[in-house]
Amino acid sequence: MPCIVYEDAGDGVARVLLDRPEQRNAQSPRLLYDLDAAFLRAATDEGVRVIVLAAAGTDFSSGHDLKSELELPGPPTATLTGPTSERGPAERQFAFECEAYLGLCRRWREIPKPTIAEVQGRVIAGGLMLIWPLDLVVAADDAVFSDPVTAFGLNGGEYFAHAWEFGARKAKELLFTGDHITATEAKALGMVNHVVPASELTSFTMSLARRIATRPPHGLRLAKMSVNRSLDAQGLQGAIDVAFALHQAGHANNLVRYGDLVDPTGYEAIRAGARAAARGPSVP
Repeated sequence: MPCIVYEDAGDGVARVLLDRPEQRNAQSPRLLYDLDAAFLRAATDEGVRVIVLAAAGTDFSSGHDLKSELELPGPPTATLTGPTSERGPAERQFAFECEAYLGLCRRWREIPKPTIAEVQGRVIAGGLMLIWPLDLVVAADDAVFSDPVTAFGLNGGEYFAHAWEFGARKAKELLFTGDHITATEAKALGMVNHVVPASELTSFTMSLARRIATRPPHGLRLAKMSVNRSLDAQGLQGAIDVAFALHQAGHANNLVRYGDLVDPTGYEAIRAGARAAARGPSVP
């Protein structure tokens, strides 16, 4: 797995590491499907009771790798999407994102074992889709979170759980401004479970994972299903479907106006926001 490191950490815990630090773990299709293969390996290993997702380097993920070819690197695993190369650009993008973005997120959300995201540095846009489907989030005190893609003429990331993760008004503010929030703010909003010093991030996360791994697996599975279905009963899945459709409308509009999937004027605004996030907390 060229983009992923898989480790059996012992005591019933599997540790999966995003391993593109030079690209700040930007998500190429190859990385996403290597990650899916790692999750499948852990999910089907009877010796694994808890799965931890971490990342190499200073940043957890800078989002989608916009320089990558948006083609499936192999057979679909989340949907029945077929080859996309012969379709028109809007149809091709829709099919690709149904499978590689929204489809994989929903697949990972239903892994029948507890999952924990171990997060440091910047988590930007598509980076959120790697942590929101997971069950718990442990963040280093240097972690910051943002979804600035309204600058691209889009409504937000493809897995649109923003109102549930941030709360409705904070979600609107972050989407409207492109600002980021700190780990401490994210914990206050309920998006993050624990904030720890960066030097203690891995040890704390692994201790939590090992503690959970001592519980009966079937009880953990039933508890996870119960909470997920509670969120679904609140309308989460339907809201994600609507927002995903609006996201595709944004792509189609950009193709007509700019000949590109995104508004090209947004690149510098998003880069500026990422640089600001690296410097520290945003100004209220």
